Amino acid sequence: MSQPSFPTISPPITRDDAINMILSSIAMEELGLSHVLNAEGEKLQYVLGTIPGISSPGATISDVLAVNDSVQDILKSAVQNQLFLNAKMQNALDSSVMQGPTGATGATGATGPSGGPTGATGATGATGAVGAAGAAGATGATGATGAAGPTGATGPAGATGSTGPTGATGITGATGATGAAGPTGDTGATGSVGPTGLAGSTGATGPAGAAGATGATGATGATGATGPTGPTGTNVTATTAFAANTSGSSISVIAVGTPVPLPNNQIIPADITVDGTNTIFTVNTAGRYRLSYHVNTTAALALSTRLIINGSPNTASTIAPLLSLSSFSNEILIALTVGTTITLQLFGLLGTAVLLGSSAGASLMIVRLS
Repeated sequence: MSQPSFPTISPPITRDDAINMILSSIAMEELGLSHVLNAEGEKLQYVLGTIPGISSPGATISDVLAVNDSVQDILKSAVQNQLFLNAKMQNALDSSVMQGPTGATGATGATGPSGGPTGATGATGATGAVGAAGAAGATGATGATGAAGPTGATGPAGATGSTGPTGATGITGATGATGAAGPTGDTGATGSVGPTGLAGSTGATGPAGAAGATGATGATGATGATGPTGPTGTNVTATTAFAANTSGSSISVIAVGTPVPLPNNQIIPADITVDGTNTIFTVNTAGRYRLSYHVNTTAALALSTRLIINGSPNTASTIAPLLSLSSFSNEILIALTVGTTITLQLFGLLGTAVLLGSSAGASLMIVRLS
């Protein structure tokens, strides 16, 4: 294998020039790295919407997580680069002094006459020309790896990312085998029969009278006058409204509550209205009302349900179970005024609830009794 050859550098550089160039390259790399870190910081500010005068486009959870991964990769690369630059600078500062080859020895002066005074020292000969550089020696063995530098200070903890969406519900395990039936308990003792009451005496049967002759059919009497109309009965339900969700909607539930849309099978009378989102029902006639609702999900979830009346949770309508459920239903009687708003709400779960599709996923009934 041939030896490496190096191009002639003109003008030649000194050892100090080479060290200065290495230190300058380290400084330029540090400057470039500072710009990269500053750019990552501004990227975080942009996604979080904290740059003054610049509005954020509304980053999603996926956007925030992607930016977080990008910043983490840059920080790891920056730490590795710092270790490399530190070793590079230390090696440059500790490098050995470069010396040129020794010039040729000048010619020896003539020997003076024997016994005579020592002659004057001859003038130093001119330094010989620098010999041609020898071929580069073989590369020496790599030196042992230096001790690791001290660990840098831990950077500040990043902001907690938003909670990711809830994973899909796992497949329901097979139903366990039915346990053997327990032994039949002993039959209890038969209670004592109470005393039979005394039978009453039978009355004497009277003699049958002789049958009389059938009389002639009388003439049909005149039709009587029509009686007055009775009072009108009380209507049990003065007003009835109904709405449901049968499309199998996926609802992203947050802890403070998420309304349930009810766009299907709506029966809405004139004195009850519903908004464009099909979540807020407004009562326009005061009275006593019966409110009932149902919610059915595709899997058992640790969530709760309730009715929001005039923007406030109704405690009597709330179902907050200790165990996960997939079916919720409740009803209340309540006096409502004109303009009262009613909303069916899911709350308490941070995740996604999927309503049953092509069936009663959710429903709300409003009945005015009086």
